[in-house]
Amino acid sequence: MARYLEAKCRLCRREGEKLYLKGGKCYSDKCPIERRPYAPGMHGKSRRQKVSDYGTQLREKQKVKRTYGLLEKQFLSYYKEADRRQGVTGLNLLHLLESRLDNIVFRMGLASSRTEARQLVRHNHVKVNDRWLNIPSYQVPVGARISINEKAAEHLRVNASLEAASQRGTAEWLDVDLTTRQATFRELPARDQLDPGIREQLIVELYSK
Repeated sequence: MARYLEAKCRLCRREGEKLYLKGGKCYSDKCPIERRPYAPGMHGKSRRQKVSDYGTQLREKQKVKRTYGLLEKQFLSYYKEADRRQGVTGLNLLHLLESRLDNIVFRMGLASSRTEARQLVRHNHVKVNDRWLNIPSYQVPVGARISINEKAAEHLRVNASLEAASQRGTAEWLDVDLTTRQATFRELPARDQLDPGIREQLIVELYSK
């Protein structure tokens, strides 16, 4: 499967805000967007500030797509599924993205970023109910129990992520036990429990054209 292999901090600078793609670095003074809060490239500082409606919608889609670590084809398939389901398309889209296994592992605090969480899943360290899974895009059902194996639990990076999670907190819609490194997917998150900076209606408007 195709992956983005360039510097992730360039993505944050292009969107003009932190997407938290580099874990602990994003919370430190080493975050590039703190020192260079403009788009990358030789014309980053001099780019026009006026943006069309289409440009605003496109940037929002790019921001969300990059936040969850997806490429265009996969993100479009999530939108089509969200549009097919009953209910509000924008909220359906966020529910599909938040229900991904790699995102759940990240929200549990077992990884400092979604990229790191995806690596844990790929290396077969994560169990959903009684089944080991190595598919980051797996849609975790409500009520499922998520845990990691003992080998992964001993990793220094996992323990560092858990320590940070104990200070910053974990997702409200997950019942997380940081001691046993397990969680239960209690319910789908309400909109006010998700990132208020995401304007999903702009994405719906973009794809509805």
